[in-house]
Amino acid sequence: MSETARKPPSTKRGTATRKAIIDAAEHVFAEHGYADASITRITEKAGVAQGTFYLYFDSKLTVFEELVEDLNRRVRHAMTEGSAGATTRLEGERAGFRAFFAFTAEHPALYRVVREAEFVSPRALKLHYTRIVEGYIANLERARAVGDVGDIDPEVVAWVLMGIGEMVGMRWVLWGDEPGAAPGPGSTATVPDHVFEQVMAFIERALAAAHSDPSSPSTPSSDSSDTGADQR
Repeated sequence: MSETARKPPSTKRGTATRKAIIDAAEHVFAEHGYADASITRITEKAGVAQGTFYLYFDSKLTVFEELVEDLNRRVRHAMTEGSAGATTRLEGERAGFRAFFAFTAEHPALYRVVREAEFVSPRALKLHYTRIVEGYIANLERARAVGDVGDIDPEVVAWVLMGIGEMVGMRWVLWGDEPGAAPGPGSTATVPDHVFEQVMAFIERALAAAHSDPSSPSTPSSDSSDTGADQR
């Protein structure tokens, strides 16, 4: 990602060493934050010499940006794998959200590192979100084309759905049952079933194709005198 990023290693040993450094960086940046993280801490966590670090990365910023890209690649893979067997867009949303919440519980650095990227590397932050949204848009466009969802704007809805996943995950996965307490580096929880079902019910209504009977009591009539109190 960085302009000075090293080329990928050509040997299995080099690939394993580079991965160990990135894995160590994930823990160090999540625990200490970018400002207090150091190459020394990263190399100690990875069990390699500082000189070895510079074989793969030019600086702390370079490994930070590579970590953002690595987390992005892994979370997208987890969501794709999770929803692979879905036959409808709603099934895909349900499976994808479960996979996302499971990944963030296992890798809380996804939140902490990406949020720091807003200040450390805005380019990395934008790329992270854009890559997720691009896949989302493509899936929503296909679903709209076959009538699996309503007449939506795929780009707008993709950003909205991503925002829902991120905020719900932060509240219940990262903060757990005590939203007022500062989470520790390894303190994660799972999204409660009732919360997950509320999220999915909301998304189902938002994406629903227009198959309902206009005279149904749940659909406001066009000549209703209600000015919008029930327009949810």
